[in-house]
Amino acid sequence: MKITDQVIEEHGLKGDEYQKILDILGREPNMLELGIYSVMWSEHCSYKSSRVHLKNFPTTGRNVIEGPGENAGVVAIGDGLACVFKMESHNHPSFIEPYQGAATGVGGIMRDVFTMGARPIANLNSLRFGSADHQKTPFLLDGVVAGIAGYGNCMGVPTVGGEVYFNESYNGNCLVNAMTAGIAKSDKIFKGYASGVGNPVIYVGSRTGRDGIHGAVMASDVFGEGGEERRPTVQVGDPFMEKLLLEACLEVFKTDYIIGIQDMGAAGLTSSSVEMASRAGLGLEIDISKVPCREEGMTAYEMMLSESQERMLMVVSAGTEDKVMEIVHKWDLEATVIGSVTDGSTLRLMNGDALEGEMPIDSLTDAAPVYNRPIKRPEEQDERNTLDLNAIDIPSDFNSLMLEMISSPNLASRRWIYRQYDHMVRTDTVVRPGSDAAVVRVKGTNKAIALTTDCNSRYCYLDPFTGGEIAVAEAARNLAVSGATPLAVTDCLNFGNPERADVMWQFSESVKGISNACRTLGIPVVSGNVSFYNETSGESIFPTPTIGMVGLIEDLSLHTTIWFKDEGDVILLLGDMGAELGGSEYLKVKHGLERGMPPGIDLKKAKSVDEACLNAIKAGIIKSAHDLSEGGLAVALAESCLAPEREVGVSVKCHSGGERADALLFGESQSRIIVSVAPGDLEKLNAIASEKGVTLSELGRVGGERLFIDGFIDLELSVIRDAWEGALPGLFV
Repeated sequence: MKITDQVIEEHGLKGDEYQKILDILGREPNMLELGIYSVMWSEHCSYKSSRVHLKNFPTTGRNVIEGPGENAGVVAIGDGLACVFKMESHNHPSFIEPYQGAATGVGGIMRDVFTMGARPIANLNSLRFGSADHQKTPFLLDGVVAGIAGYGNCMGVPTVGGEVYFNESYNGNCLVNAMTAGIAKSDKIFKGYASGVGNPVIYVGSRTGRDGIHGAVMASDVFGEGGEERRPTVQVGDPFMEKLLLEACLEVFKTDYIIGIQDMGAAGLTSSSVEMASRAGLGLEIDISKVPCREEGMTAYEMMLSESQERMLMVVSAGTEDKVMEIVHKWDLEATVIGSVTDGSTLRLMNGDALEGEMPIDSLTDAAPVYNRPIKRPEEQDERNTLDLNAIDIPSDFNSLMLEMISSPNLASRRWIYRQYDHMVRTDTVVRPGSDAAVVRVKGTNKAIALTTDCNSRYCYLDPFTGGEIAVAEAARNLAVSGATPLAVTDCLNFGNPERADVMWQFSESVKGISNACRTLGIPVVSGNVSFYNETSGESIFPTPTIGMVGLIEDLSLHTTIWFKDEGDVILLLGDMGAELGGSEYLKVKHGLERGMPPGIDLKKAKSVDEACLNAIKAGIIKSAHDLSEGGLAVALAESCLAPEREVGVSVKCHSGGERADALLFGESQSRIIVSVAPGDLEKLNAIASEKGVTLSELGRVGGERLFIDGFIDLELSVIRDAWEGALPGLFV
């Protein structure tokens, strides 16, 4: 096939990029080589628009064993154990084919984790859909949730937490971000290195088909109308095959045969082989005639670019290949030697004795284009940040407003969604979905890890720097209120077209905000993913830099949940009262506005509030703790009353100096936590708060069957629960 300008464009390459390929090779590439350059130089694989900004992240710390650059990040948790975790996007595939897109996203992120030698113990997700009344939202929501459930449930890995939001900016691009955490021995971490000249390369797992070809290129492009036409680029998953692959890999890891291992994810056999060789500074020779195929007549191009699922590439010590394949075959999986590690740094692709392609390894990785793209603050940003509260009437009926808020799609109970997931398989889930963070015990110890995913994309739309800071701070707060010390961050940075200067401004500002928060709070970034081109017909999503965070609970008995426990307990607010309405869910729900500046955040104060709460939990005096985020004080109080198994009321007062009543009840000021303690522990809590310089305000008492906020709201909890739990089923069932 002749390489024309149209062929180059169809492969997602610019004219100057193709010229660079000509300069590297000193000749015209063949179609196989062009395809390999196209996927390895795609935004999805090369990070060519984001690399210069990601360097700002802090990536080291005393608990960090492995930072960015490997399949997943690794942090030490003591007792010779480590937590391995990462989050990645599967946005474009999920919009085209929601079930398989979401399912294979879950499968891919689990492979990233068990490739490192860890058994996955928890899945989380962060989902964004268009407005609840958009015609495509029910179809996407149903398919994505079913795909997540179908794959995770079959794998026997509990889905323990996550978040779901709706906004019209996602009408043309839903977001599906999947996170997995696993536990490994800290001295048995496996990496993706093709080391040792002469060592064999083994293909393990499912046979290669034609599904997913050009998936990485598709994920590096914007949509037009009719994006469904790209359905053939979406992978098809088989969770039962992945379960076998997981167990086979974990058994091989018990030996000393493995030199390096990598999952065949985006760009399939190409990326796994190239990246492993690049890390080791060596070359690879692969005989594509030995690649197991499930379809007749597959070409070298199709084999190398296929993104068929449930496949691994292993480099093992010479002489052990038969032993490795014996283990793999025991699990009824394919295992075939398809090549070997070579001296030098060349990827050589053979078809028996015939040479199909030959490229310098570093030209596919280190020499990939890196762009410092134009950055410009949008001219309309000032208008977005303008908010005249004097022009907004204060509602007169706060009971009706409370029910309207609690039943809005972004605040309503997610129980209808997460009840479709198996969150108790393996019996280690201590705190199920519904609290601020999931808690999963670490077998054989008295420890647990807490996990959360967080991002308020409206804040990032209004001020991406502050929005990035708040995403990190809220994740840290969600762990602190659960009794966990934050350890590290993984991220999934979802943005529009990076070739637009306004999108790159959003991206660079968000990265700066995340970096600032991570440095101030002392929480490193150890893994992550960038997803650009989330744009359809020129309409970009809200910037959505999702933060996944893992924390450690040293004593499992001291974990905490959001729900009030005993009548007579004192309810208090850690942190300043606050009453900021900019970017709030209240403004959107009641007034249809997405304007103003998001709440300000003092990161040092945020850290002090978190530490005060965590110290009180460790002292055994906190009975419940819940961070204040979307919906503000009134919504947080209601959520704390509605435990899964029972309801317990509250009577509180929250009068403060001159603030608007709607801002006092539904403002979203940061660094605030509602806690409850026994009356006898009030003095101890006050001492802890004082030591950290944190404001502590008494709000009221636990008791009764109503949500009573003096002067504003007086509702039966059963009425609130009906509105809260019935909202999403009412919209989508």
